[in-house]
Amino acid sequence: MEDLLRDVVDVKPVGGYRLYLRFDDGVSGVADLEPLLLPFDGVFEPLRDRSYFEQVRVNPDIGTICWPNDADIAPRHSMRS
Repeated sequence: MEDLLRDVVDVKPVGGYRLYLRFDDGVSGVADLEPLLLPFDGVFEPLRDRSYFEQVRVNPDIGTICWPNDADIAPRHSMRS
């Protein structure tokens, strides 16, 4: 359960709706967020535009990733090393 509480410290778009993520425990890998974001409704609708999706950043206050519209997601369970 402790694994789910790790903070994201680095994020980089790597194509499609995939992101490279690095966590505060040193674990890193790629997460495909498309399955989590489909059908891209509500606050996630702007992320359908890949140029907007690529504006992802780390929110250090909550230790996860977010976008300019304040949409955020904790993607660790989607990551593969």
